[in-house]
This record gives sequence, C-alpha cells and structure tokens, in this order.
Amino acid sequence: MRSRPDRADATPLPLYLRRREFLALGPGVTVAATALLRSRLALAKGEPPLSFKKGPYATDEGQTSYEDVTHYNNYYEFGTDKRDPAANAAAFPARPWTVSFEGEIARPQTVSIDELMSWFPLEERTYRMRCVEAWSMVIPWVGFPLGDLIRRLEPTPRARYVAFSSLHDPSKMPGQKRAVLEWPYAEGLRLDEALHPLALLAVGLYGRPLPNQNGAPLRLVVPWKYGFKGIKAIARIRLVEKEPPTTWSRMAPNEYGFYANVNPEVDHPRWSQAKERRIGEFFKRKTLPFNGYADQVAHLYRGMDPRKLY
Repeated sequence: MRSRPDRADATPLPLYLRRREFLALGPGVTVAATALLRSRLALAKGEPPLSFKKGPYATDEGQTSYEDVTHYNNYYEFGTDKRDPAANAAAFPARPWTVSFEGEIARPQTVSIDELMSWFPLEERTYRMRCVEAWSMVIPWVGFPLGDLIRRLEPTPRARYVAFSSLHDPSKMPGQKRAVLEWPYAEGLRLDEALHPLALLAVGLYGRPLPNQNGAPLRLVVPWKYGFKGIKAIARIRLVEKEPPTTWSRMAPNEYGFYANVNPEVDHPRWSQAKERRIGEFFKRKTLPFNGYADQVAHLYRGMDPRKLY
C-alpha cells in the first residue's frame, strides 16, 4: 500500500487477482505454481493467534478477504508486482527482531519486538485503508497506538516529527538489490499526527501475526492517509525537529508530498482521486475526505492548502 502505482486497474480487480489461475493454464505453469506454493507457505507457519481486545476505533463495513489482503501488496523490498511479496517473502526472518528508538527523546533504547509488544495491550481495529491509484481495502488490524509508544519514550520539547526506517538488508530482502528506490525505505509523520489515537503500530491482522508480505513483524497503519504511510518491517524510529525526508517525496516530489492525505477534490497528477474501487468489488464508490475519517482528523490540517501541502 505504498509503492509507485502500476496499471493493474486496467483490468477489473476480481479478474486481476485471479490471473495466477490463467497463468497456470499456459507455458508458465511451473513458475506460476511455484510462486503460488511459496505464497501459501508464507501463511502456513502455524503461529498461534494473537491475544487482543476490541479497540475503540473500527468501521462496521464488510472486511476485505484475507486472501486479497495477503496477496495484493505493495512491498518493493520483495518485488514490484502486487503478487511478488506473497511469492517472495516466505523465507524472510521476522524473528529475532529489534527496533531502535532515537533522537529527541528522554529514553533512547533498542528493544526486541517481543519486549515492545509486552509494553502495551493489543487491540483489533477494523480500518478502511486506501491504496494507490484509487484502490481500497477494509482490514482488521491488530496492534497498539503509536501515541502510547511515543509518550513512553518521553519526547523532548524539540521533537516535532517522527521518522521511520525499514530494515535494510539485501540478503533478506532481495528487492533491495535493485535501485528501484533509495534504501532503506523511509516514512514520517508530524508529531501531532503520530499522537492521534487512530495511528496504529500493527503486529497482526485478522487475529493472526502479520504475514511477511504485509510487513512483519511491525508496520505503521495511518487509516486517513493516502497509502504511502504504511511502512513495513520497521527497524528504527526517531523523533526529530525538522520534517524528515520520505521515500516517495524524494523519488517523485511532484506527485507525492509529505502528508499523503486523501482529498477527492485534488487530483493526482496522473489520475482522479474522486472515486475508488474496493478490493473485491466491481463498481467504484465516491472517495471520502481523509478516507472517511474527516470528523476525527480534519482539525489537524486546518488552514493548510491541500494543493501545496499534499
């Protein structure tokens, strides 16, 4: 949910997601079958379900299927096609894992992912998630509020932004051997955005640990954003004074800004944002401001020009 858009929506998504079935009928049967088997192995590790409570924020809309959520992914570290991450991430070692906390905080430290998870009770929150090029999903995430973590780290008065970095290890993430992006992947939020109770650090979905292709073991979920804030495999979090560079605002600053908010009245340079297609549905629906979370977050951007600060 964060890569440069491809042209997948030239075909209705239900057919696009089933294209592996058609590949298996042609000369590429061995390659297609191998990729499909590897994607299944990525989900079949027998990990126990997570223990969580129902969170205070959720939509009652119908959830996107687990199959689609785990097989339609943007994750350039494992390939540039939507099906590549599920096929290529099976062997990625999400344990052991450490996350470092640095910058303008009173308590800099490096902790294991399991210790980090022990700090906070886990919640399940079903969020609308808008993807690139007007696709969207409804996903039941499991995680803990990003704001709870930030408060625990005790920001200094100089802290104004939160910068996130993914793991950089081409031996484990084969896509990083190619210069399709600047590595490691980087994202950022303004501090008040990060402290908003909707912002979540996710460790699971559908009550299960995050599959590798969805960002295991730790990813960011900001449901009112355009889609480029879902940084995966987070290894480093820094609180900083100045706006941090982000991967897509560096790669294509004329198309992707720091804020990445969903505004149906402001077109992307290459397509309209007025409508979106929900994964698993044929017809498009009207895009809602801030992805439907305007009542909760619009005040954060009062007075800002969305055509300049997008």
